[in-house]
Order: sequence, then C-alpha cells, then structure tokens
Amino acid sequence: MVMRKIFLLVIVLSALSDPTYGQQQKLQNRPYADHKIFHLGFTIGVHTQDLMLTQSGHTDENGEVWFSEIPSYSPGFSVGIITDLYLNRFMNLRAIPTLHLGSKNLVFKEQASGETFKTGLRNNYVTLPLQVKLVSTRINNYRPYLVAGTYGSIELASRKNQPILLKPYDYGVEIGIGCDFYLPYFNLCPELKFCFGLNDMLE
Repeated sequence: MVMRKIFLLVIVLSALSDPTYGQQQKLQNRPYADHKIFHLGFTIGVHTQDLMLTQSGHTDENGEVWFSEIPSYSPGFSVGIITDLYLNRFMNLRAIPTLHLGSKNLVFKEQASGETFKTGLRNNYVTLPLQVKLVSTRINNYRPYLVAGTYGSIELASRKNQPILLKPYDYGVEIGIGCDFYLPYFNLCPELKFCFGLNDMLE
C-alpha cells in the first residue's frame, strides 16, 4: 500500500515536471537562489510512528499468552535544521538533524480469554538523515523534487517502566517527494517522506 502511494506520487511529480505545465513564463523570484553552494534552513512538521511486531506470543508466570499490536497512529511533532550542499544543477546533498517527539499506542491481548490491556510508549529521539535531493527543471516559481537516503537515530527518553524495551538506536532508509516554492524572501518546501527502519528494535 505504501509503495503504491509512492508510485502515484512519482507519477504526479513527473507530470508537474513537464514544461507544458509551466504555461506562460512568469517573473521569477530570486532567480539565482539555487546557484549558492551552501544553504541553511529549518524544518517543522508532524509524523507518525509504527512498529512491525513479529511475534509468537509472550507467556507470563500464570501461563497466559499475550500478543501486542499498534492499532492506530498518534501524530508527533518534528523540528530540525536543514543543511544543503549544491552538487550540480539537478542534485544536492542534504543533512537534516531532527528532533522527533511522539508516542505509540500499544494494545496487549490475551490469547485465550481475549482480555486486553492498553498502554502508551513514549518515543523522543534525534535522527541524522543523509539525503540526495534530485530536482527537476525550475518552472516559474516552483520546482518539484525527490529525496532518498539513509538515517541513524538515537532515543532520548528514559526507557524505565516501559511496557516494551526497545533498543536506543535505529537506522534505515527513507524516500520522499516535495516541491520548492520560490517566495520573494525565502523558499517554502512542503514534503512528504516515508522512513523504513532496518534494525530489530526489541531487546
């Protein structure tokens, strides 16, 4: 399902990159903004967290077998610093140290009785993504792009009294789509990104 959404986003990006979508030429804001070797910026946004739980059930001291799942997503808050290095006309290298504040909702269910137990798992962590940004030709005052790369993360919150003990670090890959909008004094860059962790997080 996620890959289908990414495929559709790539199709939309390709369509928007077609010069015929530019219609008539307009006055460009800050026409030489992309010629700088190095850019700094900041990012704010929302995110959701998930765990892929592959399990055979936990048996407690009473012989009860419990399974767990994350039935719903809770939005979290993200803030970070964008560092962007110009490589060529269609490619930039980016590092974006980011702080993520969020949580996961866990539901534990006993196999035989169907008894359930709900709890939350707070996750506050810092990530350091290293991305390649692939941009299209600028069309008037917007420029679609794709990003892809890898990241590492470290947990900041205390792990004491958590219902599930997770490792304090993670790593993975990410892919996203966005668009630079050239405003008179700065760029506004809405972006949608998917991150896929590769580490086994359970201790």
